Amino acid sequence: MKRCTRCILPETFPGVKFDEAGVCNHCIAFEKTLQKQKHLKQRLQQKFQHILEQVSGQNSYDCLMSWSGGKDSTYTLLLLKQEYDLNILAFTFDMGFVSPVAFSNMRRLAENLDVDHIIVKPRFELLKQVFAASTARDMYPTKALDRASNICTSCMGIAKGIALRMAIEKEIPIIAYGWSPGQAPLTSAIFKTNPQMMRAMLSATIIPLQKVVGDSIAPYFPAEHHFDETERFPYNVSPLAFLDYDEEMAYARIQELGWERPDDTDPNSTNCLLNAFGNEIHKQNMGYHPYVLELANLVRAGYLDREEALKRLDVPPDPVVLTAVKTKLGLLSY
Repeated sequence: MKRCTRCILPETFPGVKFDEAGVCNHCIAFEKTLQKQKHLKQRLQQKFQHILEQVSGQNSYDCLMSWSGGKDSTYTLLLLKQEYDLNILAFTFDMGFVSPVAFSNMRRLAENLDVDHIIVKPRFELLKQVFAASTARDMYPTKALDRASNICTSCMGIAKGIALRMAIEKEIPIIAYGWSPGQAPLTSAIFKTNPQMMRAMLSATIIPLQKVVGDSIAPYFPAEHHFDETERFPYNVSPLAFLDYDEEMAYARIQELGWERPDDTDPNSTNCLLNAFGNEIHKQNMGYHPYVLELANLVRAGYLDREEALKRLDVPPDPVVLTAVKTKLGLLSY
């Protein structure tokens, strides 16, 4: 398979083009905007500091941290607590496939960082229906799948819905996400949500989910009355997009507080057992790995070695974990 000679995007990735040297259009565009990206990061750091000056100490919590227990969300939590001294409520969406090691990590880190931690676990029969339906290629529009599999899109959509509802109800002014610099575009690293915007964004997830489980999905998203609380709509912030980031440094910092890497997850996740199955289904349906864009972005920006990125794409899933996941979902035929 032909791949970009500079990053790792394959010829099967939607919209990719290569020049005579085999360099993709994404790399060429990145080089043209490199200086602007540096300036934008500086402006975003200043904007984040300004937001904190406005909201810190004004409510019960300064920030709701969407915490999966993985490496990047844990590192984000650490930075917000230790570097910015925020009063944080950490929130975890338990979708039924969190690695036991990830849960142990969260228990240790929540205590060592001295943060409140809420785990929301929807009933599994509902989640089972959602994840099984998410194996279909047409669950979401093709463009929505550039950055994540159908299964991850469903999972993240529900988690975001719960987080927004919780932030509005508890009057928490910031929702923070632990997206890596390869996942979060700088242009959306900080934005103030509003009812109109979030109706449109959430409907892209809610409508497909309603087709699967009907109104049973409603408790995990803001209700109609929440959209009347205009002043309570929070900022969405992805700090790793604009802060200094080094993967080895991130590992070292969180390991100092007792975090351990799970040995039952795939190379692109440090918390989720479902991820490998989602990756396999995505490759079958779409013809490319769902993490290829994130990894290509990390390579392009100098956060990750190209050979290491390729290695993460090539590691096969653990057959024991894959079978356990498919059994739990009732999908052994996949």
